[in-house]
Amino acid sequence: MLKIGITTSTEKIRALKKRIRAIGGGTAASKTLSIVLFLIDAAQRDKKPTLTSVVSESFPHLKRGAMRDFLSILENLRIYRDSQWNKTDCIYTFSNRSKIEFFSADQPDKVRGPRRQRLFINEANNVPFETFEQLEIRTDEYIFLDWNPVSEFWFYTELLHKREDIDFITMTYLDNEALEESIIKTIEARKNRPDWWKVFGLGQLGELKGKIYNDWQIIDVIPHEARLERYGVDLGYTNDPTSIVAVYYFNGGYIFDEVIFQTEMDNRQIADILKNRPRALVVADSAEPKSIAEIKSFGINIVPAEKGKDSVRYGIQAVQEQRISITKQSVNIIKEYRNYLWETDRDGKILNEPEHLYSHSMDAIRYAISSLVPIIRQREFLETLPNYSQKERPNPAR
Repeated sequence: MLKIGITTSTEKIRALKKRIRAIGGGTAASKTLSIVLFLIDAAQRDKKPTLTSVVSESFPHLKRGAMRDFLSILENLRIYRDSQWNKTDCIYTFSNRSKIEFFSADQPDKVRGPRRQRLFINEANNVPFETFEQLEIRTDEYIFLDWNPVSEFWFYTELLHKREDIDFITMTYLDNEALEESIIKTIEARKNRPDWWKVFGLGQLGELKGKIYNDWQIIDVIPHEARLERYGVDLGYTNDPTSIVAVYYFNGGYIFDEVIFQTEMDNRQIADILKNRPRALVVADSAEPKSIAEIKSFGINIVPAEKGKDSVRYGIQAVQEQRISITKQSVNIIKEYRNYLWETDRDGKILNEPEHLYSHSMDAIRYAISSLVPIIRQREFLETLPNYSQKERPNPAR
C-alpha cells in the first residue's frame, strides 16, 4: 500500500530551487513519488493555469511507474475526480485549470510539442540527451530529473559542473521513513557487495560489475510473423512475484514479452491467465512440484524446468548465446535485465552465481530457453546444410 507523508525525501525535494533539479539516488529512496507529490502540490497552488509534463522512456514504463504513483497519490489524498482525468490523452486537469500530462520520450510529436511550465524526466539515464534538449527548450520554469546512478550518462558529462542553474542531490532509502522494515533489511543485507551497495544502497555513481546479459534490444511490438514457442514461469507469492514471460522466435532470434509480474497470485489465477493466451508449452520452476501439478489439473500444458548440477549457469549461457529483443511494454523484464548481476564476495570478486534480487523474470526466461536448446541445436545444424530452407525449420513441441 502506498504511504504518503512528510519524509526526509519530500523535504529534500522541496528545498531545491534552481532550474534543473537533479536527484540521483539508491533504491527505495522515494525519488519519483516525492517529485510527483511536489508537482501535484505546485499545480494545486497555481494562481494562473500551468502545464506540467511527466516523461519517461516508454509509455508502459510511465504507466507502471510515475503515472501509477500520481493516480495513487490523488486517490490517497481523496482529491481524485474521474471527470478531470482524460484517460485517452493522459492529462489531469485540476479545479484551477492547471494540468499534469504524461507522455513517453519515444513520441517525437509530443517531445517537440507545445511549451510547458514544468517538466519531470523520470529515470533520465534511459532517455537520450537529444530528447532532454528538445524538452528543456520548451520548458519555462523548472525541470526535475531522477535516476539510479548505475553508470555515467549525459547529466554528468553535459550538464554537471558546466551550468550554474543546477541543484544536484543524492537520496537513499534512509531518506524514506515510510519504508517497510522488511525492505530495509533486504537492502542492508547487500552491504557486503561493494559495487551494488555503492549504487543502490548509498546512491553514489558507480559502474555495476558483473552484469549477466548485454546488448538486448527493446522493440515496440511483436512482429506479426513471430512464432510463440514457450511460456516461462517463475512462481512466487508473498515477497517474490510470479513472473510469466512469453517467448517468441523471429528471424533467428528470440523476443520476450511480459505476461504478468505480480505477487499473491494463486495457482488458479495463473492457470486462468495462461488459458486466455495463445497455446504453447509452459515451463515452470521445478522447485514447486505441487503448484505445477495443480496448474496442470486446470488444463494447462505445463512441465517442470530441468534442474541439476550447473543447470543455472547452463541456462544462462543458453540465453547469452541468443539474439534477444524485449517488447517495450515488458517493464519488469527490462528492469531486471538491466540489473541482473553475478554475485560478488566481500572483496568484490565476481562469483559464478546470479544475484536473486532481480532474478524473477530472468529465471522464467532461463527455464523457457533451456527447454528450447534441443530445438536451437537442431536449427543450427539444419542451417549448415546446403539445401536448408526456412520453411523446413523445426517447430517446438507444443
